[in-house]
Amino acid sequence: MTLTLARGPSLTEQAAAHIRSRIVHGTLQCGEPLSELALAQELGVSKTPVREALLELKRQGLVEIHPQRGTFVFEMSSVQVVQLAEMRSILELAALRLAMERNRDALRRRWAELVADMDVAMAIGNTQDYRVLDGMFHQAMFDLAENQFLSETFTVIAFRIQALRNRLSLDPALNEKSHGEHKRLLELVTKNDNEKVVELLAWHIEWTRSSYIELLGMPAAYNRPTRNSERRLKAVQR
Repeated sequence: MTLTLARGPSLTEQAAAHIRSRIVHGTLQCGEPLSELALAQELGVSKTPVREALLELKRQGLVEIHPQRGTFVFEMSSVQVVQLAEMRSILELAALRLAMERNRDALRRRWAELVADMDVAMAIGNTQDYRVLDGMFHQAMFDLAENQFLSETFTVIAFRIQALRNRLSLDPALNEKSHGEHKRLLELVTKNDNEKVVELLAWHIEWTRSSYIELLGMPAAYNRPTRNSERRLKAVQR
């Protein structure tokens, strides 16, 4: 099947969006080689916009370009997964605090809408929609934090987070656990319990890190919860 993209100044952006979607949704697997020629034929364009699109995706961390070897979908080592989770925690906890301070009611309403949509996706077993909503749930904090630079910094890692998140969606048990924590986050925001909201989000991110590591078959040494994470979980369960 050959897709034909509209000609115009955004041809590279269209190619990048198509390839990015395939990576994020798991159609293209981590470490999979990418052929400029094959992608160009698939999209019905020359190799130039595809090459430029791959360079853009490299800047977004979704593609690795190795001279003399070729271009590949990103892969992450165990160390990088841990580092990504650390960076995600720093940014999301900051965004949550700002969003609660500046737009608590809007955050509560937005989370309530998304949780309701998640209920529907879970009820019909639509894991793809659930994971998209999952990403929107976390993005809402940045949208309502009202800090341009915080949002721009998160964008650097957001696509990789979503790509890994989508790879977890094949396990119904993980979706159930994730959904339960989203509901609990909404409940705590509604109760104005700022401390427990932050504690639960921190645990939620660390649990997701552990799930990534298990999914990718990484060494068990990287899958040990910290004492702080255990304390957080006990606190928010009370």
